[in-house]
Amino acid sequence: MTAVTVRVPAKVNLQLAVGPAREDGYHDLVNVFHAVSLFDEVTVTAAGPRAVTGFARLTVEGEPYAYTAEVPLDDTNLAARAARLLARETGSGGPIDIHLRKRIPVAGGMAGGSADAAGALVACNTFWRAGLSPDDLLALAAELGSDVAFPLVGRTAVGTGRGELLTPVSSVGRYHWVFALSGKGLSTGRVFAEYDRLRPDAPEPREDTALMSALASGDARALGAALSNDLEAAALSLRPDLDATLQAGRAAGALGVIVSGSGPTCAFLAADEAAAGRVAAALRESGHCERTVTAYGDVEGAVVVPQG
Repeated sequence: MTAVTVRVPAKVNLQLAVGPAREDGYHDLVNVFHAVSLFDEVTVTAAGPRAVTGFARLTVEGEPYAYTAEVPLDDTNLAARAARLLARETGSGGPIDIHLRKRIPVAGGMAGGSADAAGALVACNTFWRAGLSPDDLLALAAELGSDVAFPLVGRTAVGTGRGELLTPVSSVGRYHWVFALSGKGLSTGRVFAEYDRLRPDAPEPREDTALMSALASGDARALGAALSNDLEAAALSLRPDLDATLQAGRAAGALGVIVSGSGPTCAFLAADEAAAGRVAAALRESGHCERTVTAYGDVEGAVVVPQG
């Protein structure tokens, strides 16, 4: 085995209910993750010749809308941290090269960095033949960050705790999405801090029964009406321009509009694939977003891509 490539999906949050800040600085969440067909690929190979020693060397390429220039290529990259964590926990492996092929926007509220970390866990586990089970990988993912576990499993799931405790949700439909992208990212930490400022009396988060009913029935219109994100007001406070993007998508006939996660990506649920194309065209013509991309959900989580 000379290389392992793993494909991992982006996510959109169908519901993001955020409780008050805890003593450890985190927030209890009810986070309904939905995996969509924007995929990064993480490829692990044995380390090539290097001028500087180090455990993981990272390279990146990607679509223009992924804003790959913003990807850190040092030890702060979450994929590199994932590889080091797995090596430490298992005693497996040695220096590697990690190549990221990105379609998930950087700092866009779609968990691209978390997806890359999940991909690195699966790729290194396979490449080094470390033998960790899916549950073992989920435990390591939880150590790395609140959103890292979900790309391992994909589809649709409710995340509780910090978002890392996952329960699969039945989702019988195929849903068509348009994402309005921005090259100016939003820091998740800043958005949560703004949320704490705006909602010092935030209630404990609760699962939305209307959303669950819509997913169980495959009713796209009901799902669009039930989309919710407690962080949206904070994201709009930091980026007021995003409100015009949301309004443009609503005027174009989207069934539901929402800021994805901590933003700045805005997500629009469309009735079908043709409607998604019309919403995307209207958003581009509005001048209220830099780029659009369409996708569908839900999709499977991290998978090893066959070689050759």
